[in-house]
Amino acid sequence: MSSPACHRLSICFDLSRPGAAPQLRAMEGLRGLAVLLVFLVHYVSLEAPWRGDGGAVTPLATALHSMGNAGVDLFFVLSGYLIYGSLMSRQQALLPYLRRRARRIYPVYSCVFVLYLLLSWALPSESRIPAAWPQAVAYLTSNFLLLSGFTAAPPFISVAWSLSYEMLYYLLIPLLILVFDLRRRSRSWRGGFFAVLTLLAGGLFAIFGGPARLLLFIAGILVHEALAAPAWRAPPPALAACAVPCALGCLLLPLALLLKLALLACAFFLLCLCCFQARANWLARLFCWTPLRWLGNISYSYYLIHGLALKGAFLALALLHPPQAHGLAFFLLLMPLMLAFSLPPAMTLFLLVERPLSLSPSQASVPAMATAPAAVSSPALPAAGNSPPG
Repeated sequence: MSSPACHRLSICFDLSRPGAAPQLRAMEGLRGLAVLLVFLVHYVSLEAPWRGDGGAVTPLATALHSMGNAGVDLFFVLSGYLIYGSLMSRQQALLPYLRRRARRIYPVYSCVFVLYLLLSWALPSESRIPAAWPQAVAYLTSNFLLLSGFTAAPPFISVAWSLSYEMLYYLLIPLLILVFDLRRRSRSWRGGFFAVLTLLAGGLFAIFGGPARLLLFIAGILVHEALAAPAWRAPPPALAACAVPCALGCLLLPLALLLKLALLACAFFLLCLCCFQARANWLARLFCWTPLRWLGNISYSYYLIHGLALKGAFLALALLHPPQAHGLAFFLLLMPLMLAFSLPPAMTLFLLVERPLSLSPSQASVPAMATAPAAVSSPALPAAGNSPPG
């Protein structure tokens, strides 16, 4: 790629300023990893008609689908870190804070919401909107207000359940900071407080069920507290690099959901610690790879639109090459092609909507959701800056 072309792409998709701290650039790369995991879920689901019911590819596809769900959990960890750190760094009035959060989420979400409305009208057989107008109004209202993650009905935009979790976290964390006066507490007191909160919430989720993946936000909070500790020591990069695939592998085992979430929380905690430390190590430099960072910067737009883009790409494939059983080579070769097809709509949405409406010049240099699926088993991803809002 020529230098002028690189410069033009950098102007479009690079949000961190030249000379930005390595941990900021690594965070962008971590978002890129998260959205790649989410892509795997939708790719595996939509590619199924081309692999048949058996064959060597089926176990691989099942594994990738299970592990891909962890992409949303990584977004939650990043959101937990970013929003908590922002609120702890200075006192903020609640209403302006909530306006900033809404501005981060709603321009892109509203655009995709309208697109889904138009497609529901044009393709009624694919529509999830109830036929009776009172139920239709209630359904669309609850989805637009980001309540779909807490209702039994399937979300209008399949990945939008995670935005319900993001919004709940945005509302709860400033209240926790205010009610328990966390800014005035010692770091050890806050660490104990969130440990007890995790145990209590985990116990309630184990007994009564509920949105257990909210606990991943606390892992991000603890990353902030660990990084702020004067004498903290980052774990060896090799430990974090091994912990993440091990935790992802455990998702394939018949373990309780809370145990799986605990393993993911620990692995992503170690990963973030290694990547966000003051002096960059080889793992942090890995996540500073420019294409991965750029993908992370458009990850919120990608998260919301990529399922629709992939569905359109597979419909086009079905016209050119009707579904029939293929082997591992077809599965692996088609994957990067479908990833490439899904990028232009996300890039367009980012450049025309997200960047001008949600990211001011000051915000574009500060990280944010982290947020981020029908395809992703229910519980992407927004924050002060880029990607599923964090």
